[in-house]
Amino acid sequence: MYKLYTRPGSGGFVVEAALALANVQFDQIDVPKKDPPDPAFLDISPLNQVPVLTLPNGQSITESAAICILLAERHPQAGLAPAAGSPDRADFLRWMAFMSSVLYPAILRLYYAHRYTTDAEGKKAVKQAAIAEMDRGFAIVDAALDGRDWLVGDAMSLADIYLVMLVAWHPDVDKARADWPNIERLWSALRAHPLMKRLNASHEMWPS
Repeated sequence: MYKLYTRPGSGGFVVEAALALANVQFDQIDVPKKDPPDPAFLDISPLNQVPVLTLPNGQSITESAAICILLAERHPQAGLAPAAGSPDRADFLRWMAFMSSVLYPAILRLYYAHRYTTDAEGKKAVKQAAIAEMDRGFAIVDAALDGRDWLVGDAMSLADIYLVMLVAWHPDVDKARADWPNIERLWSALRAHPLMKRLNASHEMWPS
């Protein structure tokens, strides 16, 4: 059985969605923020970050995008991503990598600015640069969604859930919804999805 280490409002949101869509059982372990961190948790998550997914064989994997890609491969019948070898698979991998390497790090710099500067007076500049990078990245994704219902292929995939999780962390959600109408259109569809509603009740990613 899978074990998911997570906490409300974290990147565990998309992994919970993936496991639910794949209809697989898993144990959920909520990891509180602690200082100092739990040494046992550091053994499976050296950066003390969630989510972490422990596989049935005992191997643990970090990084939400990597977990999503792995679950899509392990449960192809769930349609979590375009099939391997299909033309849409390349787009899925591209956008998952883009969001995890451009958008997610910018979000971390915004909310954990103290990690990215040794100058106590420099945190404001780190945050401003982070928001600018977020806005640039979301604008690129919004343009890619023009005329499309989903980010990749003709059906919802984990890329769409990953995207709305990230945009929900924008510091000015009203501005985000107005500036990126294509993302908002996708987000609106997912806000009405029964599973997203259920997960949002515990994660409080956006106002219900």
